[in-house]
Formats: sequence, structure tokens, C-alpha cells
Amino acid sequence: MDNTACILAIDQGTTSSRAMVFDEDSQVVAQAQREFAQHYPQPGWVEHDPEEIWQTTLTVSRQAFSVAEQQGYRIVAIGITNQRETTLVWDKESGRTLYNAIVWQDRRTAEFCAGLEERIPLTELQAKTGLLPDPYFSASKIGWILDHVEDARQQAEQGRLAFGTIDSFLVWRLTGGKAHATDATNASRTSLYNIARDNWDKELLAIFNIPESLLPAVKDCAADYGMTAADLFGRAIPILGIAGDQQAAAIGQCCFAKGDIKSTYGTGCFVLMNTGQEQVQSSNRLLSTIAYRLDGQVTYGLEGSIFTAGAGVQWLRDGLGVITGAAETEQLATSLENNGGVYLVPAFTGLGAPHWDPGARGAIHGLTRGSGVAHLVRAMLESVCYQTADLFTAMAEDGVTARLLKVDGGMAVNNWLVQFLSDVLTLPVQRPGMMETTALGAAYLAGMQAGVYGGFADIAARWQLDREFQPAMAEPVRDTLMAGWASALQKTLTG
Repeated sequence: MDNTACILAIDQGTTSSRAMVFDEDSQVVAQAQREFAQHYPQPGWVEHDPEEIWQTTLTVSRQAFSVAEQQGYRIVAIGITNQRETTLVWDKESGRTLYNAIVWQDRRTAEFCAGLEERIPLTELQAKTGLLPDPYFSASKIGWILDHVEDARQQAEQGRLAFGTIDSFLVWRLTGGKAHATDATNASRTSLYNIARDNWDKELLAIFNIPESLLPAVKDCAADYGMTAADLFGRAIPILGIAGDQQAAAIGQCCFAKGDIKSTYGTGCFVLMNTGQEQVQSSNRLLSTIAYRLDGQVTYGLEGSIFTAGAGVQWLRDGLGVITGAAETEQLATSLENNGGVYLVPAFTGLGAPHWDPGARGAIHGLTRGSGVAHLVRAMLESVCYQTADLFTAMAEDGVTARLLKVDGGMAVNNWLVQFLSDVLTLPVQRPGMMETTALGAAYLAGMQAGVYGGFADIAARWQLDREFQPAMAEPVRDTLMAGWASALQKTLTG
């Protein structure tokens, strides 16, 4: 070891804050994780306590930092990855937030977003942002805070407030308020950033009624974001890399070539394909986004976002109490010969791509007296795969096809799920040896900037396969299953 240079990766997710320390061989040498509370003040509303996000992040970062350095490693840089779109507004002077963090899943601005097409044509919004008019993205959330917190809009117009997604909030706190910055991937998820021109868009700011003074500076994914306050870790450490969680996972999965595609199964499910220098304009309600920006050069991605994946398993555990842990789901699904005609459409906070139905709500179809816990669990797992198949169908209709899929995220440890996914997609599915690809991607970005890792070729050489799953389901069986899903979906959609 002898003071081997390491990177501290902060992975601030939707349900937990995690910190992982990676060494020069991109191996984990220390880690810590803490879950935090989810707040649902009204149906369709989802919030987090910003101070709990900060405290859990700081606690796990200090824990991982301490364990690594006690072993003789030396942290030389920090990389950050984060739940995207989740929105915070704070006072620049005090650093105090005006309101809870409004989470990406939140639907409170659905009515405002439904009226957006009266202000800007859908094609123009897509051309500028790659996004759709949906409450998912940050801009309408910022507007809601400014319009519903007393004196907020007045303070914003006086230049006294700052907006940030979680990465930007953490940078502000880590640097003691010295840096107000974000990276291009997180900026591209706000509905305020012109991804074709690579800058904040004044027309969009006017449409959403957001003062430009709120906005952070936008940097490359690997860049100097400032130094941490010395008292946080005993010495100042440079923050050298940032990417939103799905883009970070794509980097951790080494999706560096045009056509490379990964799917992350965390709280939600997110399929991201590298489209190179081309900003693909989807005709099938997928999103064009910035996959990464390095040395000022933007690489684009085509993305499909599913709001409920692991969150559905969490609901089975915490909401219904029918399982005590996610590990039980594989055994329960395997215990059945088939799904018994039971389908679960997990539209707990609406449906994302390619449907974009914020008014839809979760539904279970096909229950009989013979249905039990195993059917419910299996239906939840199957729904994740069906939703992924819907995204791949949309991509194919946009003229973009995949040869194979790389998967990661907590749900991807479930062999039954990944095999079923391969079966419904009729594609090989690869699972990497290192499953923590999101944190790894953040570490790679900071490590490239710090000189701990080389460029993409060096990183790609590190990727290792754990297991490849090949499709094995008979076509008539798959067709019947997909028809059953399509029927359940149609009964759930509100449009």
C-alpha cells in the first residue's frame, strides 16, 4: 500500500447515501452506506430532508475515508454521483434550504407541465433539451418552490438564492459555500439546458420563469470543482469528477463506443445508449441526454427512464411486509412454474418512458384465489423486464438497435430476473464483476482528472464479466407473456 492513491466516490442515491473508496486497480478498499427517510406529504409527492441527505452523505464519506486511510491508503480526490433531477433551492448567504428536496419521482407539477406545449412546441423543447414536458425534470420543481415558499421569488430575483441538483448541493456544502457548480450531465436533466448548444437557455429560463442568477456553473464531468473545507476530513481534498447516476453507471460499464448500452436496476430502471456525437431526436418519447462531457466535447446518449424497479421491491418489503429482504424475491419467483396470469403495473408515481403518463397509478391484474405472495413478487420482477422491453422496442423504432445489454444495480444480482430479462429482450445480457458501477464511474472521472487512472482505453481494460445470460425462452411463451403485459398496461394508462 504505502500511501497508495485512492479515490473517494460519493454515491448519493434516492434511498441511501453511500461512499466507496477505490484504489489504483479500481478495487473497493472501504465503503459505508446509510438509508434515509422518504417523505410523501400528498399522493404523488415525494420529498427528502436536505439536512438528512447532507448528514448521511458526510457520515458515510467520513467512515469510508477513515477506514481507507487507517489501512495506509491516501485519498487524493473525490468523485460525486447523484440521484438526478431532484431539486433544491438554498440561501447563498446562510446555505439554508428553503424547502425539502423535491425528488425526481415527484408529480406535483403535472398540471403545469401539461400546459407547457402552449408556451413552447414539443419539437422545439426536444431539440433544445432532449427532454419531454414532464414533472420528472428539475425546472418545474424550481418554479414550484419559488411560487410556494414565502418571499422565495422575490429573493430569487434579488440574486440571493441558489438552485442545485444533489451534486451541486453537495459541492456547495463540501466546499463551505465556495463553489456553486454542476456538470453537463446533471445540467442536461433540468429542462433549462440547451444540450445542442451546451449552455443554459435564456428562452427556457423565461418559459419556466427562473432567474438566471440561481443557476450553477456547468463544467466537464472530469474537472476541478473546488476543495473540501479542511475540517470535514482533516485536510482539504479536491473534488474532481461529477456525473448523474445513470451517466456514471454508463462510464463504470465502459459504454464508450457508439451503440454501447447499459441498464441500471436501482430505485428506478434506466437504459442508456451511447449515441456518440449525434443527438438522436426520438420519435417514440425517449430522451436525448448528455452521456458525458470531457475536454469540452459532448457525447450524447439516448435514454429510457422507468420510475419503479427496486422501489417496487422496497414496497413489497416495507409497504406490504410480504418479504423481509430483496434476496427472497429470487427464490419466490423461482418457486412458480409461471406467473399464473398475474401482472403488476408499478405506476406508483406515474409511468415514465415511453408512456409518460404522470396520472397513471399502480395496478395488479389477473388475481385469482390461487394467487399468493410468490405471484405478487414474481409479477413485480417481471414488470421491470417488460418495461425494459418496451424501451428497447421504442429504441428500435427510432432506428437504434442493441447487440447486447450490460446490466448493473442492486436488482441485477437476481439471476432469475436477469435470465427473464434476456428472455423477453431476446438479447445476451452481461453482468459485470464489479456491480457498483455508479460509484465506480464517479471514481473513474475523478481518478482520470487526478492522474490515478488513464483514459478510456485504460478503464475499458479493467471491465470484467461476471456472467452472460442467453435467451432461452420459447417464442410462443414470450409472445403470450408480452401480450398479457400489453393488456395490463392498457388498462392502467389514463391517456
